Amino acid sequence: MGLDLTALKFLHSIKKKPLGHVITLGRQNIKVHSSIIKKILNVSSEYKYGDYCESLLLKHFGATKVDSLDFSNFEEATHIIDLNLPLPEKFHGIYDTVINFGTLQHIFNISEAFKSCSALCKKGGQILHVMPSNNFSDAGFYQFSPELLFSLYSKKNGYTETEIFLHDTSDNDHFYKVNSPQQEQAIVIHSFNPTYVLCRTVNNQNRLFNLNVQQSNYLYLWNQATNKDKYTLPLEGRLSILENLKQNHTFHKIINFMNNFLKLVGLKNKKRLGKSNKDIKIVKL
Repeated sequence: MGLDLTALKFLHSIKKKPLGHVITLGRQNIKVHSSIIKKILNVSSEYKYGDYCESLLLKHFGATKVDSLDFSNFEEATHIIDLNLPLPEKFHGIYDTVINFGTLQHIFNISEAFKSCSALCKKGGQILHVMPSNNFSDAGFYQFSPELLFSLYSKKNGYTETEIFLHDTSDNDHFYKVNSPQQEQAIVIHSFNPTYVLCRTVNNQNRLFNLNVQQSNYLYLWNQATNKDKYTLPLEGRLSILENLKQNHTFHKIINFMNNFLKLVGLKNKKRLGKSNKDIKIVKL
């Protein structure tokens, strides 16, 4: 993806501390015109940033050094590493800031890649993500939910200060901060436009632990359940109900009605992230 408008505004909005020694997953080329950079960062003089992000991060975001890693050397990354594989130990705990702006969705072994993000990061360092969340089916192997990031970057897994936002690409004036999931209530968010998920978290691990990542609402049910049959039907029972629904004419009429309704609503209101979503709050940019 590179350092586009979303990533630039995200960096600008979370300037809590200097980036320090940075590593980017993939060498991040700049996809924002210099005049827009000047306006967003309130820079008075023109400055040539080049094709890639290193100079921009060094000049405006407190980076002291910027490395990059990639599977191939086609963009002359600092380190050539396959994130499908465990990260070599010589790279563990080196970086103050780990930046993933649109690389992880292209890596098949996604859990290993997330582990490597944490392994690269110093204790007390930060991890930044900007990734596709919805309506980016052609942008890589995966789209990511806020629930995954809340579950992964939890206190029990050794992370603090975790903040997660959504960005509707049709609305460049706002981010939408996602509320942390509450026990049995799953995060439910609908969007009709391409939507990014953004995350900042602080790594407080001394070493890379075995991560415990489960959906919060299911954890609640599992912890509350005293009789598993109270919450689930036998597999054959569930299949028979599903087959009956599929063969039921009323079922198809309901589905068709809902699809038509959603299309109509989508045409009337392009900014789908907003007050109708109870699990987020608007952050003015």
